[in-house]
Amino acid sequence: MAAVGLTAVAAWVPCRSWGWAAISFGPHRGLSALLPRKPQRAPRWLPVCRQKTSVSFLNRQDLPKLAYKRLKGKSPGVIFIPGYRSDMNGTKAMAIEEFCKSLGHACIRFDYSGVGSSDGKPEECTVGKWRKDVLSIIDELAEGPQILVGSSLGGWLMLHAAIAQPDKVVALIGVATAADSLVTQFNQLPVEVKKEVEIKGVWSMPSKYHEEGFYHIPYSFIKEAEHHCLLHSPIPVNCPIRLLHGMKDNIVPWHTSMQVADQVVSKDVDVILRKHSDHRMKKKADIQLLVYTIDDLIDKLST
Repeated sequence: MAAVGLTAVAAWVPCRSWGWAAISFGPHRGLSALLPRKPQRAPRWLPVCRQKTSVSFLNRQDLPKLAYKRLKGKSPGVIFIPGYRSDMNGTKAMAIEEFCKSLGHACIRFDYSGVGSSDGKPEECTVGKWRKDVLSIIDELAEGPQILVGSSLGGWLMLHAAIAQPDKVVALIGVATAADSLVTQFNQLPVEVKKEVEIKGVWSMPSKYHEEGFYHIPYSFIKEAEHHCLLHSPIPVNCPIRLLHGMKDNIVPWHTSMQVADQVVSKDVDVILRKHSDHRMKKKADIQLLVYTIDDLIDKLST
């Protein structure tokens, strides 16, 4: 299958039992080459009985305290970076921690400042401040090499973290990666709507995932986010990258993951599309694909 506008050869591998297809960029032996998985490495995710990890707080000078949960274990460790205003107790975060526990690998999940159990005011949050939060977690809590798993806006931030910490970030997994997404969506609004948002100071962005049916995003948040856009030029990330995306995603189109794959300089990139999955990618098969992808990268980095 030829992919329009891509600079690398893409191999399309359909997988009937999963309902997904992998597009591989570059001459590497990626996930599509390794599935079906070896029985002895089958992930033991979401067990019936869960051992709870306690909440801790990262104190930072002149910055809000960050709530986090850390599971100690082998390297590479895994850090989950949540989506817009999402906390560390979501389905994907919990499943990743349980999977890491089953393999004996380290795992960290956390709340952004102004979100969940962390300090900070929600109205003062920005992409730049959340970027600092991610880097604080990596710098001050993570030991050794790390695989970052970014969900939605967290996928945008994981790219920034990989740029800032290339020696410590050894692989990336994006789930519905929302690189530049809020800025892109805002810029696509009619001129009169953008002007109204600028005057009111807030954008009520429709979302079926919010109880009110809207996310109320400050205009200042959008303007600040413009300083962190990445898709306008090559993205200097060289580590292995896996981008998972649902083709039924009506929040962040799956083409965004294709754009990221095209812009990163890494030659080890797979885009994996699930035909019937939506933005959250939290169905059982979505979670299983996610932990298989983590398992695959741990294997790759350990050999």
